[in-house]
Amino acid sequence: MKSNKISLLLLLIAFSFQLSAQSNSGNDTLSLQNVLKEVLTNYPSIKKSEQEKIAATARIGLAKSAYFPDISINSNYTHVGPVATISLPGLGSFNLNPADNFSATVNYNQTIYDFGKTSNNIDYENQNKDIVDLSATQLKQRLSNLVINIYYSIVFLQEAINIKNEQLSTLNEHLNFIEKKAASGSATQYEVLTTKVRISAIENQKTDLLTALKIQSCQLNTMLGRSDNSKITVKKELLAMETVNSTDSLLVTAYNTRNEIKIAEQKTILSTIHFKSIGMQNYPVLNFFAASGFKNGYTPDIYSEKLNYAVGLNLKIPLFDANRTKYNKLQTKTEIESNKDDVELIKRNITNDVIECQANISSAAQKIKQSELQLQQAEKAYNLAETSFKSGVITNLELLDNSTSLSEAGLAVLKAKIDYSLSYLKLKIALGSNIY
Repeated sequence: MKSNKISLLLLLIAFSFQLSAQSNSGNDTLSLQNVLKEVLTNYPSIKKSEQEKIAATARIGLAKSAYFPDISINSNYTHVGPVATISLPGLGSFNLNPADNFSATVNYNQTIYDFGKTSNNIDYENQNKDIVDLSATQLKQRLSNLVINIYYSIVFLQEAINIKNEQLSTLNEHLNFIEKKAASGSATQYEVLTTKVRISAIENQKTDLLTALKIQSCQLNTMLGRSDNSKITVKKELLAMETVNSTDSLLVTAYNTRNEIKIAEQKTILSTIHFKSIGMQNYPVLNFFAASGFKNGYTPDIYSEKLNYAVGLNLKIPLFDANRTKYNKLQTKTEIESNKDDVELIKRNITNDVIECQANISSAAQKIKQSELQLQQAEKAYNLAETSFKSGVITNLELLDNSTSLSEAGLAVLKAKIDYSLSYLKLKIALGSNIY
């Protein structure tokens, strides 16, 4: 048997980790940053948020347009009949107006003063754009959280399948060995059947892992915008253990950084501006208007076009709005209070997120230490079992038990390190940091 070779392969699987986001397999193709970049560039929701930014900028420009004049050209032709006439003794009959009336006018309208209405509207749209920007960043954070879950699930499944393949290789080698011994009468059919049962069990486990990998790969392909049948292999990027700050320090950082709080606070500002805007609805508006052009119909030559103009001011003072302002203010005031309550609720949810991630990191770090110790013990146990088997002290099945324990210990180390990396990245997201 090639027991030493098998043992070495199992140890290589267990310890083939590289830290600080480096690749360690020639078959790896996608890094976490590459996946995040591709998802956050092409995902439909991201593209939609970009369009919302453009629309928000357009609304700001629309609000500012109130500062500019409204200029238009109007032209008109009218044929009227009958034409009014007047008769004067000795002078004959005269038309009071032409049958064909022409006019062309340039009109100019400009708001002179609206008591801050336009300025308030511009401020409102600027604050609304800030919310759109924050929402886009929040969307990226949510997608990043989803991506890392899928990514590290694939990392684990890939390595678990490799370990199962090594287990099957070991079991098949043992099966060939024990079948030869059974043929010579040195082993029983029980040992042969038991080995075959173990092979079947490992093959079933591998099938489950392959199914899970196919599902996760399909989900990642969907996020990447690729065909659901595209083969995906990801790099095994595991993070080195780092010291995590105290809970109080983490919470202060999260409260100051998380976009959810910023959005809720921004909504409070937006509602306050809206409240102010409602109060301005009944303010007067002073407009300047001017018009100049050519028109026929002026005496004494009613058929000749003459230059004409009109200039004036228009003052509009609302007197009664059927209590609309009163009830709109009441409604907006409740929105302001509701937004303040949202801030408190979000802080509580953030506290839960941070503490959960911190606990998961601590648990994963402890499991790494324990699983690495178990792996060392499993390795020693396997080496002793291998020596005892060669000496005929233990059976083939006992050696297989130790081989399985070694493989499972290697998988446990991998699982603990993946849990740590995933929990650490989730903590960064919980703190409001960008991982993309």
